[in-house]
Amino acid sequence: MAPTVAAPEITDVQLRIRGLRIHAQVSGSGEPLLLYSGIWGEVQLWRPLLPYLDQFRVIAFDPPGIGRSQLPPFPLTMRQLAKLGTSVLDELDIGPAHVLGASFGGAVAQQMALSYPAHVRRLVLVSTSFGGFAVPGSPKAFWHFMHPLSYHPVRLEKVAGSMFGGRLRTEPELVRGLHIRRPTSAVAGMYRMAPLFGWTSLPWLWAVRQPALVICGDDDPVTPRINHRIIASVMPNAQLHVVRGGGHLVLVDSVAEVAPVITRFLTGGSREPA
Repeated sequence: MAPTVAAPEITDVQLRIRGLRIHAQVSGSGEPLLLYSGIWGEVQLWRPLLPYLDQFRVIAFDPPGIGRSQLPPFPLTMRQLAKLGTSVLDELDIGPAHVLGASFGGAVAQQMALSYPAHVRRLVLVSTSFGGFAVPGSPKAFWHFMHPLSYHPVRLEKVAGSMFGGRLRTEPELVRGLHIRRPTSAVAGMYRMAPLFGWTSLPWLWAVRQPALVICGDDDPVTPRINHRIIASVMPNAQLHVVRGGGHLVLVDSVAEVAPVITRFLTGGSREPA
């Protein structure tokens, strides 16, 4: 999993957005690329991917209540989270950006593309879902995902395969370097999950017109492949790339395979069929 290229220099930035202290990181140079993390994801989770994105100016941030970003006084909606992303770009004096969302972050990215289309150039959705009406994942994976004890370092390595699938079934030790952890408080966890309740993008995905790349593994127990096929079929300018043997964390545990697919798409290059 070690990168074959040098990691770009990372700059930490403290932003104040709508009264919240938001911790962001900026790296690389070139066209801007905004990253939306998974439900518990902190900026450190992107570290394996950054060396492969050095031709972009990459902007990542800890979501409210996660990592070093401040907990909001009340749960934010999916639209408010999307607006937060546009505000991060505005605070950094960055115009329209490519947007990549993984897992929960893919839902936020979909919402941003619909609600704030002028801010989104191209869209990459990885290991994600359209929310309500989606085909559910494995109950066993969901149990491990939600159980707080699953995130203890020793236990996490034992359950990583069932929890995330893909390479972690045979190489569970990879999870040690992925900075996966639960929120530090139950309130932060509940606030982070709240935007998903009652949310679905299915009725309006047809209206998302940006060029989009949908990536999934064929061994993802959290967000099954069929959901990605639906997203790619409903969005008018979307293409699907399936990673054989990939799991829910395919973006970071198989980065050398997935990153070139993303960079080719974002730079307008051709891509092999899924």
